Amino acid sequence: QVQLVESGGGLVQAGGSLRLSCAASGRTFSRYAMGWFRQAPGKEREFVGVISWDGPHTYYADSVNGRFTISRDNAKNTVNLQMNSLKPEDTAVYYCAASLQISVLATAYDYWGQGTQVTVSS
Repeated sequence: QVQLVESGGGLVQAGGSLRLSCAASGRTFSRYAMGWFRQAPGKEREFVGVISWDGPHTYYADSVNGRFTISRDNAKNTVNLQMNSLKPEDTAVYYCAASLQISVLATAYDYWGQGTQVTVSS
């Protein structure tokens, strides 16, 4: 079992930055690839990025590649999403999720946080 809690969301102007964190409980955190997804009002949940269980491998959606960076600290059971050059279209609820495989599909993830709101004003 892995419990996930996101934090760090808020309101930011376009061009600004935010850093989201996801704190995990459970001794098996380091076994899981960690993904970030987002869901805007009226839209499907979409993949943002994923990091491998041991950290060196990351993969991002085209829409955020070069602007967002995922990192993790297995000693602290945390994964972070650094978001730079934010755009109004990045506005969404952001979720972290845990999976035993690296995947862009939400269905591959076994555990989810409750989400944190990110709002980017123009």
